Amino acid sequence: MSSLLHLTDQRRYHLYRKETDMRKGFDSLCGIIQNELGKKVMSGDVFIFINRPRTHIKLLVWEMDGFTIVYRRLEKGAFEVPSFNLDQDSLYITSDQLNCILKGITLSSVKYRKRYQHSETVC
Repeated sequence: MSSLLHLTDQRRYHLYRKETDMRKGFDSLCGIIQNELGKKVMSGDVFIFINRPRTHIKLLVWEMDGFTIVYRRLEKGAFEVPSFNLDQDSLYITSDQLNCILKGITLSSVKYRKRYQHSETVC
């Protein structure tokens, strides 16, 4: 999966809250992004869509000169969806969280150790 789309902290990942009909293609998914999420489809952000039984996932991203859809169907099991605030249309997730979702790792069991974060302040 990651060989087709490089998961990096340099991108933003938006998980769409509602279940998605996986028959939707480029134009329909772009419509959801623009009309329901109010986001720019050509921003380089990755937009993530999951079907109701959580067995299919689509990632849509604009890459330089066109759209790419990465589509995955599980033969067994389901993708875990993080808990949502029901007032939100999408949830921002990290590349690490997306990687865990794709690999079947339970998000609630992942423990992050404290790390230094550099704040960008101008002297």
